[in-house]
Amino acid sequence: MLPFIKQFNYFRRRNRKRLKRNMVWLFRVVAVLILLDAVYLFTLWPNWSDYSSGKVKKTEFINQYLSSKKQKPKLPTLKWNPIPITWIPKHLQRAVLVAEDARFYEHQGIDVEAFKEAMDYNLEHMKFKYGGSTISQQTIKNMFLSSSRNPLRKWHELILTFGMEMSLTKKRILEIYLNVAEFGRGIYGIEAAAQHYWGVSAVALSHYQAAQLAATLPSPIKHNPRTQTKRFNKRVRRILRLL
Repeated sequence: MLPFIKQFNYFRRRNRKRLKRNMVWLFRVVAVLILLDAVYLFTLWPNWSDYSSGKVKKTEFINQYLSSKKQKPKLPTLKWNPIPITWIPKHLQRAVLVAEDARFYEHQGIDVEAFKEAMDYNLEHMKFKYGGSTISQQTIKNMFLSSSRNPLRKWHELILTFGMEMSLTKKRILEIYLNVAEFGRGIYGIEAAAQHYWGVSAVALSHYQAAQLAATLPSPIKHNPRTQTKRFNKRVRRILRLL
């Protein structure tokens, strides 16, 4: 056999062994990371029976806001007054569903169609603007996670969403969401939003006011009943047409 062929075979065997070692090392690293993430998820995993009924609990988002206010005292005082879903008018519930998750009662926490539509939009415009998150996903994010868009946080959101969907009724999930969603800086929940913007209880809101609150949800700081932006008013009209 020619010398250069022997040398080629030698390097090929050596590279094959090196690749095998690297693959084994990579597999071990991935296995350790999966194990660590499983442990982290275990620490996050709630006792769902604590959330199945009764007064809605304070969320991670609200706790984060309170922490920020300690560092920045000039931030508005927290406004949050959870109420039973029986006190929230049906037209207000429908307005939120129309605006945020029209297939809420049809999916099991993940709206595959909405996700595909969001990904198509993002790919077409070459930017990550829409995520296709359902009300269930948003509820989990508000309750236990952060506003970060990193893939790991999204993964945790999906796992916790499935857990919540298997443990709580749709009615209860919607009740929690309506009481913890952000409607402005430091304003959380339907009741606090109604009191802040119009000085009335949520039970007294008109169809138009309900549409305005629903239109606030995607960007509550920038687009709300006080700012009355062009985009906000366009969204209000769309929600009213669909009610």
